[in-house]
Amino acid sequence: MALGKGLGSILEEVEQAYSTEMNSFQDQNGEYIDAQEIDIEYIAPNPYQPRKHFDQNAIEELSASIKRHGLLQPIVVVKKDNEHYILVTGERRLRAHKLANLEKIKAIIADVDLDDLRLRELALVENIQRENLNAMELARSYQELIDEHKIRHEDLADIVHKSRSHITNTLRLLNLIPYVQEKLLNESISQGHAKVLVGIDEAKQKSITDTIMGQKLSVRQTENLVQTHKSNKKSRDIISNNNSILEDYRKELDKVLKFKHKVKKNSLEISFANTQEIEKFLSILQKV
Repeated sequence: MALGKGLGSILEEVEQAYSTEMNSFQDQNGEYIDAQEIDIEYIAPNPYQPRKHFDQNAIEELSASIKRHGLLQPIVVVKKDNEHYILVTGERRLRAHKLANLEKIKAIIADVDLDDLRLRELALVENIQRENLNAMELARSYQELIDEHKIRHEDLADIVHKSRSHITNTLRLLNLIPYVQEKLLNESISQGHAKVLVGIDEAKQKSITDTIMGQKLSVRQTENLVQTHKSNKKSRDIISNNNSILEDYRKELDKVLKFKHKVKKNSLEISFANTQEIEKFLSILQKV
């Protein structure tokens, strides 16, 4: 099976598994006719779930809502064996049920035969398509699909219905140091902040990230800060290069200049002990 076609078929399975959006699972009154009550203790989370960050406050609010009004959208699971299930979609709802100490949850058992590879891919595509991931999780998901299927950025863009520039720009976040990635993952900084930090040296990534959080900088303020850093770095590099040029000629200077002198950054400093040394130096210049 071709790689693109393989992922395309996974997308079809996703649509089948997402019964909460399919009319075939609802009657005329909007009730989910195929939903069943399943013991929560028999449901295992998808081990390949790429989403790592869950807002605890949002889970608590959802838990309180479920207590009051019940679960409006069933979760989707697939059979693991006769008693046990693997969660396909609805991890927030499952967590909220556990928080509410409920023993059962309304679920639809999707009739989809998934091996480990497809279960992982389905979790990735599900989150990508539904935009449930933050930027860092999305970047890791994109990279995992690219690595797994050996496809190009434009191929992945076609498969998940995103622009190529979106894929490439998101993947650039993987070049950030782990410290910055973690801050983006837990939403201490935004994707806009993170994009500005890509490409600067590692030590400065950390210090600017700390400044963003400490001073609550906007993305525009961060851009200005990074631009200032780059300008200063360019100036330092020019001075360093000039200094190294003079260093290269140090031996030649020592031969010609029989006076006290030293190389200082991008300048040459000469000290004269008396008038005779000045006159001697002037005579050297006249011969040049």
